[in-house]
Amino acid sequence: MVKVTLKDGSVREYQAGISIGEIAEDISKGLARNALVGKFNNSVVDLSYKVEEDGTLEILTFEDVEAKNAFRHTSSHILAQAVQRLFPGTKLGIGPAIADGFYYDFDSEHTFTPDDLAKIEKEMENIVKEDLPLERQEISREEAIKLFEDKGEKYKVELIQDLPEDTPITLYKQGDFVDLCAGPHVSSTGKIKALKLLSLAGAYWRGSEKNKMLQRIYGTSFAKKAELDEYLFRIEEAKKRDHRKLGQELKLFAIMDEGPGFPFFFPKGMVIRNELENYWRELHRKWGYQEVKTPIILTRQLWERSGHWYHYKENMYTTVIDEEDFAIKPMNCPGAMLIYNSDLHSYRDFPIRMGELGLVHRHELSGALHGLMRVRSFTQDDAHIFMLPSQITSEVKGVIDLVDTIYRLFGFQYHVELSTKPEKAMGSDEMWEIATHALEQALKEKGMSYKINPGDGAFYGPKIDFHLRDSIGRTWQCGTIQLDFQLPEKFALTYVGEDGQKHRPVMVHRTAFGSIERFIGILTEHYAGAFPTWLAPVQVKVLPITERHALYAKKLADDLFKANVRVELDDRNEKIGYKIREAQLEKVPYMLVVGDKEMENNTVAVRKRGQGDQGTVDYETFKKDLIQEIATRV
Repeated sequence: MVKVTLKDGSVREYQAGISIGEIAEDISKGLARNALVGKFNNSVVDLSYKVEEDGTLEILTFEDVEAKNAFRHTSSHILAQAVQRLFPGTKLGIGPAIADGFYYDFDSEHTFTPDDLAKIEKEMENIVKEDLPLERQEISREEAIKLFEDKGEKYKVELIQDLPEDTPITLYKQGDFVDLCAGPHVSSTGKIKALKLLSLAGAYWRGSEKNKMLQRIYGTSFAKKAELDEYLFRIEEAKKRDHRKLGQELKLFAIMDEGPGFPFFFPKGMVIRNELENYWRELHRKWGYQEVKTPIILTRQLWERSGHWYHYKENMYTTVIDEEDFAIKPMNCPGAMLIYNSDLHSYRDFPIRMGELGLVHRHELSGALHGLMRVRSFTQDDAHIFMLPSQITSEVKGVIDLVDTIYRLFGFQYHVELSTKPEKAMGSDEMWEIATHALEQALKEKGMSYKINPGDGAFYGPKIDFHLRDSIGRTWQCGTIQLDFQLPEKFALTYVGEDGQKHRPVMVHRTAFGSIERFIGILTEHYAGAFPTWLAPVQVKVLPITERHALYAKKLADDLFKANVRVELDDRNEKIGYKIREAQLEKVPYMLVVGDKEMENNTVAVRKRGQGDQGTVDYETFKKDLIQEIATRV
């Protein structure tokens, strides 16, 4: 007999050799129907896996990440089988699960086209209907090499030959299709309820340009058709909301060939940027921060002292001034250290909160660049908080509250992740443990649920990351809180304690927007370019119906301008319908249409973005309500 401990802590006894699938059936027939794989003693395994020893077991469904990966990995095998059925002689590369889907790389004499995707998808659906069981086999290295050599699968042979000698060779078979694979997989092809092929791309074998270019087919799959439909809707919505497209259409920003990775902001984009920075400054004053500014270029010795020269040099831009090495800053923190060290400090001074909107430069590979989301120069809304060890928890909780205030303003929901010590790190295990515990304590006292990311911390300390969920369900990592015991040591920061002796302060690095540029990109897609009134580049357009109404329209526009409203007058000799449509395309929050009746009564006909005609209202009433809306940032 074997004892199996389930997720709820209960223990069940079974005959040795029982399969994971049979245990799922014993727990609940409903669970068995939805089960995709199991997690036995922390290893993800097929449902056919035989339990021969005591252990812990979770039955995983499509709700679990590991099960999703197995589900989509099986989908990639179905894709490969379909391609080989339709295009005999096609050689197989690799076909992993990826975020939100899967792909497979093929070496084929046939050049795949978008039309082929529909045929392949149809054949995949046939394979699903056949409900072929996936059977795991373990064979010797020699047998595996012979099997794939006989099939002409040279890429599989190369993969086997590169595996360590003691690695078990496993295959998965479905019908007449066999693939080299470590698994796990779902029990049969019939489990894949909804699938879609998405796109084609080229990919060098094993990622090296020295190797042959293969053809990659991307796809996705879900347990329910409704989930697939929702995902496809999000993809289409994301295309419409692409900040690169909207940035050009709305004349906000652009990346130009003359500056790859270095954003250009146009006048309307600068309005958004300045409003965000104004809000940042206003909020940070309330939260007790002092704003500072540090130089963009600093000497190599500083970066050696901070550790960046050794841990981050490949991402830094360097230059030589007066025969001495300098670097353009990739981070703002060393400059904050110098400001702290420029004065003497007592324990009574703490906490010291320094905020900086600091321009940094980081060398990113050209293939990684993506609009405003991944750039080579950006402005971090950095802050560095220097404190006593006893103040850590309260200060981190204060940062959490500030970040929460910002995200709620924009309507973002978010989740939190705690990242721990990475492989390359400064400082002792003991110090890391203290720092990690302090962050965890703050999260617990705030009553926040969080996920732990082992080994994903910064090289100088653990961190809390905030992941935003936008209006179409995508997540973005923006804010971060990083606790640092290392840089105060490196820069010999001190303060005079109550005992009259010198002590080392603790510091926190933190951002809320993360990068101003990236946050603008996220907001552009979140709002689909229809920014809230307080943030909109143009808040009001005044539209006279004919030329004889232009003088009254100009009077209104001038009055709004004096009230610090961002207003444009469209007095062109065009039909009013044309002017309204153009303002709608520009996503202006309010249009004021004025004609004879409005001139006579000092009123305006208001059209509100997304809501249409609001009727005729007294101009002064409209202006008062508008100014209130802008001031309160609703």
